[in-house]
Amino acid sequence: FCHMHGPEHHVMVGSALLVAYKNAGGEIDLPEALLEMMNRGKAVPGGACGFWGACGAGISTGMFISIISGATPLKNEPWGLANKMTSKALDAIGSIGGPRCCKRDSYMAIISAIDYVAENFNIQMEKPVIKCIHSDKNNQCIKERCPFHE
Repeated sequence: FCHMHGPEHHVMVGSALLVAYKNAGGEIDLPEALLEMMNRGKAVPGGACGFWGACGAGISTGMFISIISGATPLKNEPWGLANKMTSKALDAIGSIGGPRCCKRDSYMAIISAIDYVAENFNIQMEKPVIKCIHSDKNNQCIKERCPFHE
């Protein structure tokens, strides 16, 4: 079970990307990386999208890049890569507008990360065609403005 909206998406996005990255040939210690993702992602509170101006799904992509690149506050290139990833995901999410939809924002974040990893890490992760099946459960669904709406 997963809530329609909730902070579990802040962990799930990065976790899904870590598994996809590993499956596509990325070299990481997956159990260790998933534990780190859980610890980082659960620190982002629900509602960060509206109250902080930074969707947790988008932030999760930056955490993912940080983990695979070994970024720290003191590293040059990995630090920049992680921040640029977050920026790209948040731009894609913000371009659609609100109100919130954790499913839509998670899909946008994942697609942004798949493209970013291909460009910057030369790893090709699968990019599925996404069609939303959650619209009837989302009272704030934006319907036709959503790129995943059926």
